[in-house]
Amino acid sequence: MSSVVPLAMLSEGEEGKIVSINAGFGLSRRLAELGFNPGTRIKVLRCGNGPILVMIRDGRVALGRGVAMKIFVEREK
Repeated sequence: MSSVVPLAMLSEGEEGKIVSINAGFGLSRRLAELGFNPGTRIKVLRCGNGPILVMIRDGRVALGRGVAMKIFVEREK
């Protein structure tokens, strides 16, 4: 069974698929430019204090927790 949660709720090493982005036009556009689009697979590399480091496609991106709370992902096992 899968669950949809904000990206900020995933633990280190967890993977998921982006389902939706709940943000304004400007932020949504910027995230899309970075590769954050529905259907894209993502993996959390680091999620301690501070920014969350994720691997998306072939790159790594650091996101603040506020932004990561607006990206909803379906957890994958």
